[in-house]
Amino acid sequence: MKIRRRRREAGFTLIELLLVVVIIGILAAIVVPKLVGRSEEAREAKAKGDLATFRTALGAYEVDNGRFPTGDQGLAALLVKPITAPEPKKWKGPYIEGIEVPRDPWEHEYLYLYPGSRNSNSYDLYSAGPDGQPGTADDILN
Repeated sequence: MKIRRRRREAGFTLIELLLVVVIIGILAAIVVPKLVGRSEEAREAKAKGDLATFRTALGAYEVDNGRFPTGDQGLAALLVKPITAPEPKKWKGPYIEGIEVPRDPWEHEYLYLYPGSRNSNSYDLYSAGPDGQPGTADDILN
């Protein structure tokens, strides 16, 4: 007499699939809240790092030329020798890497004023922050 055995079909049962989905959901509920808000913190950290890079480059420009670029010459003077007055005589740039002045993490231009309104003996350099509006609480300043 032959005994017939039921052959088990390959694959997952509905219970097994539901269990995996629940485990993934629990892990997501733990991890996602910790990551939310980190992207904004990362953008602010990048903007502060960019400002530090500009400060170093502006310092080197000032050492070479005896003054900072004017507000009209802007940060572009760190990449290409300005041809507008006062034209730097000892320009040894480029003082920053790249082919154009970097934008802030929110894709706005960094704002540069010389002479500065807050720093009358120096320059003002800042990012307008996430809202893109200068003079608001979210500005990232030098």
